[in-house]
Amino acid sequence: MERQLIVNADDYGRTPGVSAGIRQAHLHGIVTSTTAMMSMPGVEEALEQALEHCPCLGLGVHLVLTAGRPLLPAAQVRSLTRTEGPFLRPEPLAHHLPRLDVGELAAEWRAQVERFRAVTGRQPDHLDAHHHVAYWAPALFQLFLELAREQRCAIRLPSGAEAEQVDPDLPAGLLQPLAQWAGPLLEASRPRHPDHLDSSFYGPGATLAGLLDRLAQLPPGTTELMCHPGYADAALLEGSSYNLQRESELAILTHPQTLARVRERGLRLIPFAQL
Repeated sequence: MERQLIVNADDYGRTPGVSAGIRQAHLHGIVTSTTAMMSMPGVEEALEQALEHCPCLGLGVHLVLTAGRPLLPAAQVRSLTRTEGPFLRPEPLAHHLPRLDVGELAAEWRAQVERFRAVTGRQPDHLDAHHHVAYWAPALFQLFLELAREQRCAIRLPSGAEAEQVDPDLPAGLLQPLAQWAGPLLEASRPRHPDHLDSSFYGPGATLAGLLDRLAQLPPGTTELMCHPGYADAALLEGSSYNLQRESELAILTHPQTLARVRERGLRLIPFAQL
């Protein structure tokens, strides 16, 4: 069975340096896809640059609930923010989930998708979520699946036995419930998605040796490799603790040994649109 690989760079539009690094990782490395944070300043220009310079780069939406500010007026999303300001950060949001208005979130996430469509003139080829918030509770995941159905696009897979791979930094207590309810919701909705998710290329796990080993052992079918390349510009250094690590990821994703390993193993690099 053919082994296909989607290498998706999260956080497009996070800062100009992040966006430039993702484009570099696509043009000179193995990145095939990215997801845009539509609530970030300057994301429109970043998307225009991607459309002009990277016509083969898959483009999706990185739905946001834990970074930046909502696109909708504060009065319409009161349950999503702190004092009508920025979105809640992950830990406060985890405690706030019972008070979150899913109707407000639906309106905000639809606004993020519509902004993407207005800028690019196309539907997203897939959806995922910053800090994986779409997988934190059944109501959020149901909304996520509904949006994917509306856009007729693929999603990032966070299901069943692979749930523990999504993110070791998820708020405590969320992983086991995810393993219990994500499978039935996916079965009911049947969205397009890769067969596997590999989210281990991050932080200490983002090494050249580790990536070469993963590429040599990809399972049959389609695997999404999640990554976060970028350049650590001033905005990123000020606003994110994951900054210089992005430059390390960029170097690995464009390394000659990485490109050679893909060729040696006969891996087919694809965007989500080719699922």
